[in-house]
Amino acid sequence: MRDLNFRRRHLLATGAALLAAPLRSALAAGDVASGRPITLVVSYPAGGGADVMARLIAPRMADALGQPVIVENKPGASGTLAAAQVARAPADGATLLLDASSFAVNPALFDKLPYDPATAFAPLAVLALFPNVLVCTASFEARNVADVLRLARARPGALAYASSGNGSAQHLAGALFEAQAKVDMAHIPYRGGGPALNDVMGGQVPLFFANLASSLGHIQSGRLRALAVTSKLRSRALADVPSLDEAGLKGYEVLEWNPVLVPAGVPALVRARLGAAIRKALADPEVLARVRALGGEVFGGGETEAASFLRAQQAQWGRVVRERRISRD
Repeated sequence: MRDLNFRRRHLLATGAALLAAPLRSALAAGDVASGRPITLVVSYPAGGGADVMARLIAPRMADALGQPVIVENKPGASGTLAAAQVARAPADGATLLLDASSFAVNPALFDKLPYDPATAFAPLAVLALFPNVLVCTASFEARNVADVLRLARARPGALAYASSGNGSAQHLAGALFEAQAKVDMAHIPYRGGGPALNDVMGGQVPLFFANLASSLGHIQSGRLRALAVTSKLRSRALADVPSLDEAGLKGYEVLEWNPVLVPAGVPALVRARLGAAIRKALADPEVLARVRALGGEVFGGGETEAASFLRAQQAQWGRVVRERRISRD
């Protein structure tokens, strides 16, 4: 009887080992989530820039991986709700985070986050870089950046710019503008980019560091005037509009961008396969055309370049938040 029990235990143990072996082998070979659907968690609502990028790349990633890629929007708290969800997910490559440039700002902006931004994630890629554009009300007297600086210096604290909220990309673009130009302006925060844009077009606030994609049609129609883009180089979408660097603020650069990250601990070969699928998606001519139509450029590069870019962005915005005493309130 003892021999029989021993043989049973041995068979059970052998069977478990045989079942576990393919899983270990699959992970070692870069198999993603054992072929199960992959969830791309987006930190902002449907229809926004992050969501647009997610829905552009998801079907093409699915084709490259041979398994479904599902987009799940989880907005709230400047992207930290989605980030916390992904940070807690199993490290098997089944759950990815598609965030926005706020990912680099949040460590400085929040007193406490529900995850450790330094250790909770492994970056896979940065998808694309999108400049903002400094726009003004069509009837505003400023015709260029030099005019804006002249007006700001003539009446410190009086010239106003709108933003989509405290700590938003538009607010930070304005704060960096003030810091580099050594001027003081009035920041008028709104609850979202749409209301801010409407009030600038209506003349209630003269200036806005607008999202290029959402403001381009209004610029082309003449309801807004573009003064400068916030990238170091000109945008294809506004080839006649100078960059702020060209306009005299040397070194000025503010970009909106979308990183894709996985929980820390995802095996290197799994990350490599996911990263390759993302790069293949971004190389699709339709994706390239859509990104450029929105005023952006594909980032390129892989994990190493993405990690280096994230570190540089966190350092830059941490410094701006501290020096300008920016808060979420």
